Amino acid sequence: MPAGSGLYSVTEKGAAMTRIDPNSKSVRFPKEVDERLSLLARKLGRTKREVVMQMVDYFYKSKKDPSDLNDEVLKKELSSGISRILSFIRKQENDLLVPIYSAVDELVATTKQYGAFTKAVGESQRRSEKSHGDTQVYVKQMGAVLKKVLSDIPDRQCLKTDFRRILDHYIEQRENLGWPTSAAKKDELARQVRQALDKL
Repeated sequence: MPAGSGLYSVTEKGAAMTRIDPNSKSVRFPKEVDERLSLLARKLGRTKREVVMQMVDYFYKSKKDPSDLNDEVLKKELSSGISRILSFIRKQENDLLVPIYSAVDELVATTKQYGAFTKAVGESQRRSEKSHGDTQVYVKQMGAVLKKVLSDIPDRQCLKTDFRRILDHYIEQRENLGWPTSAAKKDELARQVRQALDKL
């Protein structure tokens, strides 16, 4: 490369000038660009050749315009991508989230109703248990009363014996009175018999 031309090639310094690779190409650019390329290569820890090759690959694959320093194309693509994502999210919200929220609201309402029902059933059960307990106490009391009443009532044989004794006494006294007995004596005998029966 002639001195003072102000143009530099991308080929590495110190390479043998006699050997030329037929597959390699040279690119000429100003000294200022070479300085920036050298600085960038040192910063990245690569050779200038690697940096140039990687830059070409980057712009080729990303389809970005190297002259678009503000990345307007990228911004448009990002904006378009964001719009598509937001549209997708809104659709999912309408198709999935809204029905899920509705189902959750219904589930909460059902749970509250079930809780109220369970509470009412519990209270009813407590009242029923209390009523059952009161009934058991009442039955026990009635059983005690009936037992006492039954214990106070003489058995059938005793009643038959006492009634036979009263009847025998009545017949005997009636025979002793005879036929021409006054009504007063008959009434007195009936009164005695009634008193005896009342005492049974």
